[in-house]
Amino acid sequence: MTKARKAKFRRESRKIGFLFYEALYGPIIFLKAVYRQLIVLVSMFILGAAIFSHYNGLTPISALLASVSTITTIGLYVPNNVFVANGNTNEAILLIIMIIVSVGAGASIVQSTVNVAVDTALARGQAKKRLISKLKNHAIVFGYTHLGRYVVEKFDELGIDYVIITNDNNVYNDLLSKNILTVYEPGNTRPIAMLKEAGIDRASLIVVAHHNDPDNMLVILSARKLRSDIKIITVVHDTLLIETAKTAGADVVIPASVTVGHLLALSAITKDLVGVVFSEKLGTKEIAQFSIFRTSPLIGKHLEEVSKYATVIGVVRGDSVVNNVFTKDFRIKQNDTLLVLGDQSNLEELEKEAKAV
Repeated sequence: MTKARKAKFRRESRKIGFLFYEALYGPIIFLKAVYRQLIVLVSMFILGAAIFSHYNGLTPISALLASVSTITTIGLYVPNNVFVANGNTNEAILLIIMIIVSVGAGASIVQSTVNVAVDTALARGQAKKRLISKLKNHAIVFGYTHLGRYVVEKFDELGIDYVIITNDNNVYNDLLSKNILTVYEPGNTRPIAMLKEAGIDRASLIVVAHHNDPDNMLVILSARKLRSDIKIITVVHDTLLIETAKTAGADVVIPASVTVGHLLALSAITKDLVGVVFSEKLGTKEIAQFSIFRTSPLIGKHLEEVSKYATVIGVVRGDSVVNNVFTKDFRIKQNDTLLVLGDQSNLEELEKEAKAV
C-alpha cells in the first residue's frame, strides 16, 4: 500500500472512529450535564410520594403515581381537600415547594438537553481524546499558522500521524469538524497539560511553528522537561533567539525570517535557485538547478568538472533522476539538469559554464 493510500485509509478510519466514539460518549456527556437535575427530580418524586402517603393514606405505589402525575402536570390525582379553604395547610405548602422545585429541575434538564444536542463538540472532544490515546510515534505540531499548515500538509503526504495544538478556538472547532486531532489551549497557559493531552509520552517528534517566539520557547522547555529523548524542531522569527531555542532544548532551529529573506534576495538575481540549506557545520548553502544548453562546454564531461564549482546532488535526465552518475562512464548531455549545492559565488560561475543565462 502506497503512502498516499495509507494516509487516505487512516483519514477514513479516523472518521469512523469519531462517529463511533461520539455515539458512545454522547449519552455519557448528557448524563454528566443533567445528573444533578435528575437527582433533584427523583428526590421530588420521592418527597411527593411521602406527602401523599402521609396526608392522604395512599399506598406507596399509588402515592408515587400521584406524585409523578402532579409533578409532570398530567394531573391524574388531586389530593383530598388540598384546594379548599379547610384543607391541610402543611400538605399544601409542601406540595407548592415540591412543584416549584420540580418545574425548575425539569426546565433545567430541557435546557441542558438542548445545549448538549446543539454543542456536538462536547462528544467530538471526548472522541478526540480517545483517538489521541491510541496514537503511537506520532508528531505534535504546535501552532497552526501558515508554517504549521505546510507541515501538516506534508505529514499527510508522508502518511505521518499528527496532533495539532492551537490557541485559537475558531481554528480548533474548524479542525475538529474535519476529524483532525486537535488540542485547544487558550493563551498557552498550561503547556505541560496540553502536551500530555497531545500524547507526548508516545510521540516521536514535536514541530514548534507558532508565530510567537516566547510561546515557542515555553513549549520547547515544557516538552524537554517531559521527554528528554524526543526530537524537537522549532522555527524562530527573531534570529537573536536561535541560541536561546537551542539552550531550551530544540534539536533543530530554523530561522524563518532568514530563510525567506535569503530565498527572496537570491531569487531576485538568479532564476536557478530551488532551495536553501541551513547547517550548523556548513553554514548557509544554496541548492540550485542548471540546464545544460547545447553551447555548454560541460557537455560530454564527467561530473568532476562540475564539482570544481559546487557539490553535485543529482542529475535529472528527461523526467527522472539518473542513477550511478559518479561512475567513469557517465557523461553530461545536452538538456540535462544538474542539481548542486554550493554558495552564491560558486553557483554564479557554474551558471556561466552551463550557459543557463
